[in-house]
Amino acid sequence: MYQRERERERGREREGERDYREEMARSTGKDAQALFHSLCSAYAATPTTLKIIDLYVGFAVFTALIQVVYMAIVGSFPFNSFLSGVLSCVGTAVLAVCLRIQVNKDNKEFKDLPPERAFADFVLCNLVLHLVIMNFLG
Repeated sequence: MYQRERERERGREREGERDYREEMARSTGKDAQALFHSLCSAYAATPTTLKIIDLYVGFAVFTALIQVVYMAIVGSFPFNSFLSGVLSCVGTAVLAVCLRIQVNKDNKEFKDLPPERAFADFVLCNLVLHLVIMNFLG
């Protein structure tokens, strides 16, 4: 008889834990959905130039990931070529993020820097980056 009561109590505890987990999953899902909607609404107010730079950064990172997957599948025989390609994509993405920071009007550190100057710096740094990468290829 004592054993049956103990089993019933354990069953109630399991049901309570299950209800708690389901409630947490629902609230976590609602929180994630609310966060996603707030990010989307905040990003909708972002200027078009920054969105274009974001697309460029995403493309550069995606290209680097494709190269890494290709190397994992096929192999890395010309390892210098693999490194050059990935470093070129990652370096370009980093420089584009720097451009985004400088062009953003909400950033008060670069308030006095004209966007043309920031773009010229971006182009010059990309030129130096790719000259180094071409030299690394051999």
